[in-house]
Amino acid sequence: MNVEKFREYCLSLPYVTEDFPFDEDLLTFRICNKIFACISMTVNDIATMKCDPEKALELRAEYSAIEGAFHWNKKYWNQIRFNEDVSDSLIFELVKHSYDEVWKKIPKKTKDELLKNVL
Repeated sequence: MNVEKFREYCLSLPYVTEDFPFDEDLLTFRICNKIFACISMTVNDIATMKCDPEKALELRAEYSAIEGAFHWNKKYWNQIRFNEDVSDSLIFELVKHSYDEVWKKIPKKTKDELLKNVL
């Protein structure tokens, strides 16, 4: 995995935007202004993603490249080191999981507005 592939996949998901809200280094990916993933531009072999708390613990126990995210609530956020014991396909699956975790918290009214604008 590399930062370009990671970025392309994040941006391929519906309604995703990207920005640098904290500094020029941390690229975040959002849905409805809620962050679901981010990656550093200087240490770009580690991505941070939201995760269901139980699944987060399971993943950390199974993969040495997955751990609680530095500077994020470790109950809900994992950081994943690329090119270790996590395949690219699993990283993509975890990005989608993160996206879904955030999407399910978006108010119905907001979702309806988004969908209405597409039709």
